[in-house]
Amino acid sequence: MAADRNNGNLARGERLQIMLSPEELTAVDDFRFKHRMPSRAAAVRELFRLGLAGAGFVQQSDGKKSSDFGVLDGQ
Repeated sequence: MAADRNNGNLARGERLQIMLSPEELTAVDDFRFKHRMPSRAAAVRELFRLGLAGAGFVQQSDGKKSSDFGVLDGQ
């Protein structure tokens, strides 16, 4: 299912559903609020991006707005 936004030209073609423990969800929410993320989904995408960058898969870039967060650069 694609989500299109005219202002950001954002199209996400895949939906990923995950199950989290209460502790994991608390950690995601804590990260979200500490970094003023607009949604849990944005926080999870940023955590994925950071994890992939830490594993050497993606270059970490700073200075993005929360609406620009995607797992891979240019997404």
